[in-house]
Amino acid sequence: MKNMIIKRPLMDKEGPNRSTGIVNGQCSNILNWDDVRFSWAYPKYKKMLANFWTPFEINMSQDIKQFPELSQDEREAFLKIIGLLALLDSIQTDYAGRVADYLTDSSLSALMIILAQQEVIHNHSYSYVLSSLVPKQMQDEVFEFWRTEDILVKRNDFVANGYKDFAEAPTVANLLTSIVYDVVLEGLFFYSGFAFFYHLARNQKMVGTSTMINYINRDEQLHVDLFVKIFKEILRDNPELDTRELSQFVTETFRTAADLEIEWARHIIGSRISGILLSDVEDYIKFYANARANQLGCERPFEGYRTNPLRWIKAYEDTDLGKSDFFEQKSRQYVKVNIDNGFDDL
Repeated sequence: MKNMIIKRPLMDKEGPNRSTGIVNGQCSNILNWDDVRFSWAYPKYKKMLANFWTPFEINMSQDIKQFPELSQDEREAFLKIIGLLALLDSIQTDYAGRVADYLTDSSLSALMIILAQQEVIHNHSYSYVLSSLVPKQMQDEVFEFWRTEDILVKRNDFVANGYKDFAEAPTVANLLTSIVYDVVLEGLFFYSGFAFFYHLARNQKMVGTSTMINYINRDEQLHVDLFVKIFKEILRDNPELDTRELSQFVTETFRTAADLEIEWARHIIGSRISGILLSDVEDYIKFYANARANQLGCERPFEGYRTNPLRWIKAYEDTDLGKSDFFEQKSRQYVKVNIDNGFDDL
C-alpha cells in the first residue's frame, strides 16, 4: 500500500528513546520528557495538564432555575447544540486513540491520550448539563438528535467519512487528510454552537453551562494547535506529500465545511434568537474557516474575513483567562459542588 503507515510497537529494544520520525520512525516507546524529539511537546503537555477540569466543579443551581425561563427557541437551540457537541466529541475520543497508535514518538502518543481523556470529560459535561436540566426521557432524545436531524446527519457524515479512509486504509496520506477533518471538527464545527452559549452568557443566562463550554473551547484550541503541529511535522518528514493538490484539498475542505456550518447556524439560530445577527455568525464561520486553513499553511477559502466580526466573543474564547467570571473577568470564588449538581442550593 502506497505510503503505508506502521503501528507503533509496544516496545522496541533497538529503538532510541528520542524518536527518529513522527510516523514510521523508530522509538523505544519509553517516555523521557528530557529526551524527546520535538521541543514543543513538553510545553504542550504542561499546558494540557494545566487545563484539567471536571464537570463536578460547576454549580448548576442557577442554570436549573433559568432553563424553564428561556424562550422555546432558546431551549430548542440549547438542546440540539448539546446533542451535536456530544456526537462530535464522541468521535474525537475514538479518533485520537487511533492516531496515537501510529505516532512513533512516545511524547506525541502521550499527548494524544491526554487529548482523548479530555474529550471524555467534554462528553461527561454534556451528560452533566442535561441531567441537571431535563428529565431522563429528554436526555435520551437529545443523544439521538444526531440520527434524526437531517442537517446534523449531513455535517456529521462529512467528518466521519473524512476519518473513514484513515481508519480503513491507514497510510501517511490518509492520516494527513484525516487531520484536516479533525481541524474542521474541533476548529470550526463547534463554533456556531459556542457562539450561541456565549450569547446566553453575555445576557447572564445559563452561565454554569457556558462556563463549561468555555473550558471545552479552551481545550479544543489546544487540540487544534496540536494537530496542526503534527500535520506540519509529518510533511517535514515526508516532503513528497507536501503538494499543491494537498493544499487545494485543505482549502476546498474548509470551504465546504463552512457552507455546512452556515447551513446549521441558519437552522439552529436563524432569526429566532434575539440579539445575535445571523449575518455576523456566518461571517464568524468564514473567519474561522480562513484562520484554520491558514494555520495548516494553505490558502484561505474566502476572500477577506480576516477579522472576527463577533468582537464581544473574544473574552469568552480567550484561552489565558483561566477560571474567571465571564462578566467581570476576574478570578471568582471557585467552589466545587457535589454530584447533586447543586440541588441543595435551590
